[in-house]
Amino acid sequence: MSVQVEKLDHNMVRLTIEVEAPKFIAATKKIYNQRKGAFNLPGFRKGRVPMHIIERTYGAGIFYEDAANDLMPEAYENAVKESGLEIVSRPEINVTQIGKGEPFVFTADVAVRPEVTLGEYKGLDVDKVPVEVTDEEVEAELKKEQEKNAREVKVEDRPVAEGDMITLDYAGTIDGVPFDGGTASSQNLEIGSHSFIDTFEDQLVGLNIGDEKDVEVTFPEEYHSAEVAGKPAVFHVKILGITEKQLPEIDDDFAQDTTEFDSLEEYKEDIRGKLKMAKEEQARNTMSNQLIDKAVENAEMDIPEAMIEAQVDQMVQEFQQRVTYQGLSFEQYLQFSGQNPDTFRENMKPEAEKRIKGSLVLEAIAKAEEITASDEDLSEEMNRMAEMYQMSVDQIEQFMPDEEKESMKNNLATKKAVDFLLDHANVVEAAE
Repeated sequence: MSVQVEKLDHNMVRLTIEVEAPKFIAATKKIYNQRKGAFNLPGFRKGRVPMHIIERTYGAGIFYEDAANDLMPEAYENAVKESGLEIVSRPEINVTQIGKGEPFVFTADVAVRPEVTLGEYKGLDVDKVPVEVTDEEVEAELKKEQEKNAREVKVEDRPVAEGDMITLDYAGTIDGVPFDGGTASSQNLEIGSHSFIDTFEDQLVGLNIGDEKDVEVTFPEEYHSAEVAGKPAVFHVKILGITEKQLPEIDDDFAQDTTEFDSLEEYKEDIRGKLKMAKEEQARNTMSNQLIDKAVENAEMDIPEAMIEAQVDQMVQEFQQRVTYQGLSFEQYLQFSGQNPDTFRENMKPEAEKRIKGSLVLEAIAKAEEITASDEDLSEEMNRMAEMYQMSVDQIEQFMPDEEKESMKNNLATKKAVDFLLDHANVVEAAE
């Protein structure tokens, strides 16, 4: 095998990879042996048709495509190693020569990691983000915990009120005709959650168990189902049950029952401390992002489109996993948001390019300042991961190949580069 490297524009490279003719012939014979059982020609037992007869009957190239697909992964991998290139995209493959008795030749167009010319990155101005925790924020956190510990009690002696959880049947029609998704039985609905369209929930306040009512609403113009978008509808509703939340008093007993603290004041101080830590981390991230954006703006680099597409691929995959955890398929999300796969990808490109540039600049800063991650840094990160996933460090190491450990050290060095930017920044206090 041989490989030639041709530099293209915008940090793209073309690898021309040539596989020797004997190796290609061997690959076609391999494919013939795998597929010969599928051929049944007059005068031959099934699976016993000679290779040259099959080629004469169906064409000399009948096994070429599969033979090429069999050869290309290993040939490409060897070519990448031989070239020594740092490739950052999937290859775009084109076969340029294929035939009996000839070397098999194909090209692979790939993006390589761009060189970064750093501009100013030390002493950059950054706006200080104030960190303050208000009493209202502490009370809001307490309220959340109060809601978590609420009791749900069935109500039979009063009508539906704001905040109730009700059970209902409903059947929707548009111009007197039922529509898909407009009917449900024993549906739960929290009054005031605004999870139903328009003023649906508001019109149920005051109804008693067993009451029936026609609720008139209008679907939003941008509703995900074009069949009903913008149209007025009538839902015939029957109230089946009412449940109310009974909230515990927020006092010392509440603190003792739900936390490790003996008093409400101790609990509030703990909440205040945790909110402050979270805000400090958020402020740090905001300031870091400002500095990274400025360092990127001052740097020069040429990002190949293929590298952006590869980053988009990764971001789409991550997004699909997130919506799956939330109980939606990616196709359902696209339908609800009024997008198709192409527009979704296109909308992700600016963020993908921003991520790439930020990462490249931080790597360049780490290199320029000789910032590295030590084995001790890696060990601390492994311990953190073991605690997060409730595994032992030995278990983490067992499933982590050496190249992934090296990648983790690079990521840790990048985080140190962010610390470097913050440590050498000119923090500007907010004007009074």
